[in-house]
Amino acid sequence: MLGRRNALAASATLLFCALGSATRASDVNIAVAGPVIGNGAAFGGQMRDGAAAAVEDLNVSGLLPATKLISTAVDDVCDPNHAIAVTNQLTNERVRLAVCHFCSSSSIPVYGDVADIVQVLPGSTNRQLTDRGLEAVFRICGCDDKQCFVAAEYIGSQHNNHPIAVLDDKSAAGNDIADAVAAQLQRSDEYVNHQSYVAGEKNYAALVSRLKTEGLRLAYFGGYLTEVGLIVRRASESGAGLIIMANDPLMTSNFRVVASTTGNGTLFIFMPEPGKNTNAAGIATRLNAANMSAEGYMLYAYAAVKAPADAVKRVSSFDSARVTDALRSRPTDTVIGPVRFESNEAKRLLVFSFPAGASDMSKTSSRTDRGLT
Repeated sequence: MLGRRNALAASATLLFCALGSATRASDVNIAVAGPVIGNGAAFGGQMRDGAAAAVEDLNVSGLLPATKLISTAVDDVCDPNHAIAVTNQLTNERVRLAVCHFCSSSSIPVYGDVADIVQVLPGSTNRQLTDRGLEAVFRICGCDDKQCFVAAEYIGSQHNNHPIAVLDDKSAAGNDIADAVAAQLQRSDEYVNHQSYVAGEKNYAALVSRLKTEGLRLAYFGGYLTEVGLIVRRASESGAGLIIMANDPLMTSNFRVVASTTGNGTLFIFMPEPGKNTNAAGIATRLNAANMSAEGYMLYAYAAVKAPADAVKRVSSFDSARVTDALRSRPTDTVIGPVRFESNEAKRLLVFSFPAGASDMSKTSSRTDRGLT
């Protein structure tokens, strides 16, 4: 089971240059586009491995008996220009189903009229994607605006009247989510100290010293796990007494590698853990047996393959219009539970305390739009 993991990783930077000649008429390629290097690499790996596991299970199951599914990973570098090149290549190679992209900054520029590819997104959380009403693009994860609402709700209920800092890493994604959290807190009459930091630095002693001097009690970070982990470690070592909260990029054990035990108690927002769903028990066990974790976006990527495959089965076709109609017509049973792709479906986002799943910190977290197209 899952024996192709290393082969997939080795091929992750290829741009499908040989797909046309390497496949038979009955082969259908499912593309997985995500970051292989950089801050998002851990999540690109989760997407790749989750999709590969789903493809392997579907081939064994015989759901599509006349078809052999092939999972091929592509590196989009979380870069808009590279993502456009990847999408053009997918179109040229007549890829029919795709699990992509992790970064919203990659997804937004490329999703125009790529109507021939049914695309399911397990990680792109920017609201613009679904607000555009694209026919063949589906989101299977929560939205940034709802993450911000849940974060602000938790901060207001648990840390009311404490000095609060909201920081961004000056990236588009980090700035957007930090701005939204700050705005939501300010609507509740919370005083917010809004600052920025520079991603990629190795020493955040000056930042932590400033937060400590200003008497800040809680700091929310819009950024990635490496920088947040370094800041958490420094805050602990300096005795700053900060409670640190961040968005979903902390949903990986790689955060532990950076922050070590100083990361214990760090808060972050994520969707309900699919590994606790009874539907996920079997695949989670198999992943663990292959020394792979079912954490983060792994099972969401698995569901992002399974849902359109079920739709293909129902309509006996890979035609994108028929598949998208089938996806919207009724719920699909997946490892993350029943999923129906329609606007304004309610689903909870939760506040977790690291290590992930150790405790659900949000006893009053709101039901919120999953952002499904």
